[in-house]
Amino acid sequence: MDIPFLHPKSKTFPDVNQAIAERDGLVAVGGDLSPERLLTAYRQGIFPWFSEGQPVCWWALSPRTVLYPEKIHIGRSLQKTLRNKPYAVTVNQCFPLVIQACAQVPRAGQDGTWITDSMQQAYVRLHEMGHAHSFECWYPDESGRLKLAGGLYGVQIGRVFFGESMFAVQPDASKIAFACAVPYLAQCGVELIDCQQNTHHLARFGSEQIDFADFSATLTRCSALPLAQKIGCGTVAVKHIP
Repeated sequence: MDIPFLHPKSKTFPDVNQAIAERDGLVAVGGDLSPERLLTAYRQGIFPWFSEGQPVCWWALSPRTVLYPEKIHIGRSLQKTLRNKPYAVTVNQCFPLVIQACAQVPRAGQDGTWITDSMQQAYVRLHEMGHAHSFECWYPDESGRLKLAGGLYGVQIGRVFFGESMFAVQPDASKIAFACAVPYLAQCGVELIDCQQNTHHLARFGSEQIDFADFSATLTRCSALPLAQKIGCGTVAVKHIP
């Protein structure tokens, strides 16, 4: 299997359809994680995914898992939690801490992380440019002081939000963050959330799998549209904080 290598100075990617047909979605290897290359990749439905010590690997998966914000499903148990548990959800309050936690918090069935130091630095740069955003879930401690309990981050281009990773150090924290983030993103004008890969966790929220061609068409349209309002920096939701 011949795998294309990216030229260090070129931001052009090989044909995605060929990558899906012949290499299980592996588009290319190499290049860097510069903001220009990352934004070029995301606009084509390509994302980086590799482990520490490996070259940068670029992927475009089919079928693609997506969530349409208007179709989000909140199960009864989570609805009860959202009504009764004390929490606060914020946006863009501590992006570096969120991506660091996503890299460091242990996950069942996983050894290590794909969110390497270089990945963290690259997405912090995107955040500083206004193209990456974090949502944080805070729980009050015994004294009522809010502490970071979970969250998520992703990339935003136009009316598309590309979800990257989430974490939780307290029960339900990432679920609460996601349940509050999706309506907020919809309010800002986001029409498509790219979940990349199918998981049981996302399926419970109403994610679905679509062919890459359909995903690409929607991505092209939505990424070219401006948001209805800017994704800001502040509080998204507060419930029962003492």
